[in-house]
Amino acid sequence: MLENIKRGWVIFTLAIIGISTWGFVKPADDSGVKWVSFDEAVKLNAEHPRKIFIDIYTPWCGWCKKMDADTYTDPTVAGYINKNFYAVRLDAETADTFHFKGHKFYNLKPHTKGYTNELASSLMDGKLSFPTTVYMDENFSRLTYLQSYITAADLKPILQYFVENKYKNMSFDDYKKSLLDTAPAKK
Repeated sequence: MLENIKRGWVIFTLAIIGISTWGFVKPADDSGVKWVSFDEAVKLNAEHPRKIFIDIYTPWCGWCKKMDADTYTDPTVAGYINKNFYAVRLDAETADTFHFKGHKFYNLKPHTKGYTNELASSLMDGKLSFPTTVYMDENFSRLTYLQSYITAADLKPILQYFVENKYKNMSFDDYKKSLLDTAPAKK
């Protein structure tokens, strides 16, 4: 009887290992950007201020999906965002209502393509284009927004520009030039 129990445990253990190797049981994935809701970012920022990175997307946007798959999974980009920003994914068409800075933001026609939440619209100055990345300081003042697909290589210097507070005393073009000036010469 004891031998049957041991054999059962061995078979059970092998079955679990087999299932996990076929992808049915996946280990926790620590890669990628650690997204929080807008409301969570507000709460977290009240305790430990950081800059805010907002990815405004729609579920039907192909370039948004490409950015999810390529840019936000880049380990360097994800690690840098996770370390220095509260990262928010904001579905522009969400039916959620947000209460922020004394305003109520909602979607007039939720779940209807083309109707956006007022928060997303206000962050983009009403210029609806997806994906849009919004950069805010620790006080939730918008620094800028960029409306296009951005590769990981192009996003890295943008993130650094804001984290290093270079936006306070130089243009982004000058910042990019300064990076080229300090880059090691290629042989």
